[in-house]
Amino acid sequence: MQEQLTNRLKELKAEFEAGQKKLAEVEGQANDLRTTMLRISGAIQVLEEELAKASGATPDSNTFRTDTRALQRDATVDLPNK
Repeated sequence: MQEQLTNRLKELKAEFEAGQKKLAEVEGQANDLRTTMLRISGAIQVLEEELAKASGATPDSNTFRTDTRALQRDATVDLPNK
């Protein structure tokens, strides 16, 4: 019985470690995507402002808007060490 419990404990620890690695990978991808979207949002804003200047108008309510605060937040999670 003791051996079964020890083996199961090893399996669970290995699964947990694999989960930690996958979570870190996915969080990295989310951060990369957030950075890319923030850059795109800034580029959209600049182009809309330039187009508005060129036409002598001010950007109207149809202007693309995004909540960049959501893109800028740090969504990392600290995981405990083993």
